[in-house]
Amino acid sequence: MSKGKRKAGPRRYSAPALEKGIDILEFLANQGAPQSARRIAEHLGRSKSEIFRMVSVLLARGYLARDDATEELTLTDRLFEMGIRAPRARDLLEAAIPIMRRLATEIGQSSHLVVLSHGETVVIAAISGGSDMSFTLRLGYRRPITAASSGRVILAFQRPEVAERWIAQSRKLVGPDFDAAELKAALQRIRRQGHEIHPSRDVVGITDIACPIRDASGEAVAALVMPYVNRVSRNSPLDAVLQAVQQATRAISTALLGR
Repeated sequence: MSKGKRKAGPRRYSAPALEKGIDILEFLANQGAPQSARRIAEHLGRSKSEIFRMVSVLLARGYLARDDATEELTLTDRLFEMGIRAPRARDLLEAAIPIMRRLATEIGQSSHLVVLSHGETVVIAAISGGSDMSFTLRLGYRRPITAASSGRVILAFQRPEVAERWIAQSRKLVGPDFDAAELKAALQRIRRQGHEIHPSRDVVGITDIACPIRDASGEAVAALVMPYVNRVSRNSPLDAVLQAVQQATRAISTALLGR
């Protein structure tokens, strides 16, 4: 090979139409609010006609929804539903849901199964507890990882390099309120305890009881969270509730290993 001539790298194939569609989906996912087709086109540096064609297809396939009054666009739950049908997520759901139902019956409180995605926690299963009242988040509910007990519990049981990547993604979402020293101390405490009990960082009056669901290597693949509602007439000691949640997470981890 002659001097100064670089060896050719792997050929990069392109699919412009596919890339435009993915760009639209990623933009809407990052915005967290409905957007007009004009705004999408401006942000992506595309013509409005290009965006119109792609939006029409994504609407027809159910990936986008349009507000009839404003004509602004939002993501539907279709991508989320596809994600939880993936083999790894399906195994986790199949292992967890029966155990979560037993836990709800035993304690009379709701529980949520939570994983991480793009710097956020995502609720992929929610089981209602209590015959007369319960607190349950919708499927797909998201919070920045470092601002949620579930996220912190999962972070605490990751390899350091993996945890740092998740933290960096979450930090962008949290912004100036991010406190690295507080987070470091919290993760150390969670590792020692094996769980976190903390007033909800999002909802007043709820105490989050969060425990990791761990794989054979000891790393957390998800968290089981009970948003504990402290009721005057039906108050259960937190230690007893924690023990039940811990037993449930151990049972889910064992069921996963069997799969």
